[in-house]
Amino acid sequence: MRRVRYDRPGGPLFLEEAPVPDPGPGELLVRCEAVGVTLPIVRKVTEAADPVALGGEIAGEVVAAGEGVTRFRPGERVTGLCFGHGYADFAVLHEAMTSLVPDGASAVDAVALVRSGLVAFGALEAARPVAGEAVLVTAAASGVGHLAVQLARARDAGRVVGAVSDPAKADFVRALGADDCIQYADDSWGDPVDCILDAVGGDLLAPALAALAPHGRLVAYSSGGGTIRAYDLLVGAKSVIGFQMALIARGRPELYEQWRNELWRLFTEGAVTPAVHAEFALEDAAKAHEAIETRANLGKVVLRP
Repeated sequence: MRRVRYDRPGGPLFLEEAPVPDPGPGELLVRCEAVGVTLPIVRKVTEAADPVALGGEIAGEVVAAGEGVTRFRPGERVTGLCFGHGYADFAVLHEAMTSLVPDGASAVDAVALVRSGLVAFGALEAARPVAGEAVLVTAAASGVGHLAVQLARARDAGRVVGAVSDPAKADFVRALGADDCIQYADDSWGDPVDCILDAVGGDLLAPALAALAPHGRLVAYSSGGGTIRAYDLLVGAKSVIGFQMALIARGRPELYEQWRNELWRLFTEGAVTPAVHAEFALEDAAKAHEAIETRANLGKVVLRP
């Protein structure tokens, strides 16, 4: 089979021939139809000290099941998070991280919705918004952010604001249901908001915190780091909440499954629609990474083996 790999920090990415993996106990072998490209994986290529397996969201057909698998069988279409090599013709999923793709949904729908949607859903849950409150989403045109905007609207937010790096993305964000779209460099981010879902971090934390109303909550789910001053929290009785999807998936699988089912329900009802920026062939994985690195994407970036 074909597989994308790199052999030194920073790349380049290249295509190689590799043996088809065997599923171990509790694992499924999946013929990949779509692979989601995520910012954490892109960052690992450029920042990790040693090369890592290019994993992430995959969707496709089960071709074999390992010992002890009870929930899935060959021929079914599934999606899930691959911790090994996912940029490939075939990949292995653990049964606990896998769900069926419903009838009427494509493999591209699945990788654009499930993992990114779960992160957006979980971040919004962590913020605990009350109906009528104002919600601001940074990186609002990203694979996670564009779903967070729609989920905030579906949760009856009184006002939804998208924040982006490029004003050219504003029309896209408003079309998702945002009432307004601001740029990070704006002197003011407008009227204060009750909740902020932040996927950027770094230098953006200070203006984001300033945009919160008293008693507001900022949910940080970025791998971009950043520092805030305790005084900036005290003066407005504001909160910063860290959110990591992996902790939910490993520690609270029943909640993970509940959120996943709710996402598919919202998708089926048309309340949430994943947007796909572009689909790339495996041999063009470097171009897919470039779309993420340059913040050019409007929605999800997908590989099609």
